[in-house]
Amino acid sequence: MQVVSGIQPTGNLHLGNYLGAIRNWVRMQDDIGDNGECLFFLADLHAISLPHDPVQLKQSTLEMTAALVACGVDPSRSVLFNQAQVPAHAEMQWLLNGTARMGWLNRMTQWKDKSGKNREGQSIALFTYPVLQAADVLLYQATHVPVGDDQKQHLELARDIAQKFNTDFASEDAPVFTLPDPYIPPEAARIMSLRDGSAKMSKSDPSDLSRINLTDDADTIMKKVKKAKTDPEPLPSELEGLEDRAEALNLVSIFASLAGISKEQVLVDYGGQGFGAFKPALGELLTESFAPVTARFRELMQDREALDAILAKGAAKARERSAPTLKAAYEALGLVRG
Repeated sequence: MQVVSGIQPTGNLHLGNYLGAIRNWVRMQDDIGDNGECLFFLADLHAISLPHDPVQLKQSTLEMTAALVACGVDPSRSVLFNQAQVPAHAEMQWLLNGTARMGWLNRMTQWKDKSGKNREGQSIALFTYPVLQAADVLLYQATHVPVGDDQKQHLELARDIAQKFNTDFASEDAPVFTLPDPYIPPEAARIMSLRDGSAKMSKSDPSDLSRINLTDDADTIMKKVKKAKTDPEPLPSELEGLEDRAEALNLVSIFASLAGISKEQVLVDYGGQGFGAFKPALGELLTESFAPVTARFRELMQDREALDAILAKGAAKARERSAPTLKAAYEALGLVRG
């Protein structure tokens, strides 16, 4: 297996990032072992498709690197790097731009969502974002790409681009690109806001009480959990009792994900109890789970040289892994390189 996945360096991780994606990165790293390789990258090239602060982007890239390592991504077992240090990503995107079609990109739902009503005022980078995503995975002959519901369409586009490129410029016996398959994590927890059970936990929410940040200390975590929106009813004994109780379901889901048990088991243990008893238990579990991660994160953020070294070493490996595919794409297109 060759697994490739990326994350935008948007600052410190929160609980939703950790339970929804990063923990599964660590599990994939452990499960694959010697039977393949995981390449995890910080998508800083993607970040410039929208208005950004250059100083903040650089800082966020280092913070995200520290957070990923603190959460268990091991640079000695996986390839961890940022796109900007691997020019092959941008080169491959340009080569694939000749194969991608305007109609394909126009149908991307994320383009429609992010561009809003002012499409003419958006950057070209935002429009061609999915082509860079295709380059990200095709460069490394990825066999599997972890995807959530919001990324399935982009992976399908990557496969379409790879298929058309292979058909137009390569032989059936010697395709340039591998068509990657989706990797659906067995437990991709969907963590919602602590203030609104119908909205995903997000850094962009103006209320810091809506999320548990990786950098939160024990007192802050407990305070946020106790202030989390709930309803006056006690927890039910069966999962069906959480229908139409989005905030209650969210807290039960968080507990189950952290404890490694089913939501049904959480209700067996806490059914009939009010949130006055359940919230402190959840706060203690969060504090216990995040304490070693937070400590490691803070330690890494004090060592800029170590973070730079991690990214440099990973980028060197990524450049080496990407070189054969990039060379094959140039040659297939009839481009002469020295």
